[in-house]
Amino acid sequence: RSAQEMKHMENISSLLQGSSPGEYQRPDPKSEREAVAAAGEQPWEMIMDKKHFKLWRRPIEGTHLYQYRVFGSYTDVTPRQFFNVQLDTEYRKKWDSLVIKLDVIERDLATGSEVIHWVTHFPYPMYSRDYVYVRRYSVDKENNLMVLVSRAVEHPSVPEDPEYVRVRTYESQMVIRPHKTFDENGFDYLLTYSDNPQTVFPRYCVSWMVSSGMPDFLEKLHTAALKAKKMEIEVRDYMSAKPLESGGSEGKASVAATEHKSDGGRSPAQLEYA
Repeated sequence: RSAQEMKHMENISSLLQGSSPGEYQRPDPKSEREAVAAAGEQPWEMIMDKKHFKLWRRPIEGTHLYQYRVFGSYTDVTPRQFFNVQLDTEYRKKWDSLVIKLDVIERDLATGSEVIHWVTHFPYPMYSRDYVYVRRYSVDKENNLMVLVSRAVEHPSVPEDPEYVRVRTYESQMVIRPHKTFDENGFDYLLTYSDNPQTVFPRYCVSWMVSSGMPDFLEKLHTAALKAKKMEIEVRDYMSAKPLESGGSEGKASVAATEHKSDGGRSPAQLEYA
């Protein structure tokens, strides 16, 4: 599936090419939609076109929610640095001012899967939201891809807190493709995500929050990756710590007790990956 997503990225990448540096050559709207829609899928609607990224959305059938897709490209940081900054929870507490709490609840040393508890500010007058999700990452050297997948789960050690609104529907997939290698500057990324923020605000308000919040988040993420590149901040190297090679198990991702090997008992949180 990830390789297929990258095929779509190749189509999208051509949209960023202009006749001269900095110039964007816009195709017709139909081509823009088809560039990111697989055969038989509902077309995407482009809602933002920035220098370093593009943002699409499409309705989730049977709901008032949208699924979002972001394509971006950077040439001044390496894929490894960008990947590590995505995964390093301690570092994110420093560069993401919206984070209230971000902790690894459990970790499975065998698979690298982690259960995360994330509490984040939402725009006033909404309450802060909290997420409990399992994430798993892999590095596919054969296809020159890096993948990070997350999905909301239930976990007994993180009960609901009346101070926050629990988000129970959340899915995210980040696919990174180096222009050359994992350690040379330059890569494309494709982020596909959806969540239900449990808000009674009109849909256009939620869409505005995504449209205004996404550029700010991506810029902060890029700046954080640049600082990691310059060694101003020490960031854990997840590729070296737990390289999950292609061809590995993509079945249930069980998360065992934090920093402990599984004792063979049933895991409190499990997730099926497609």
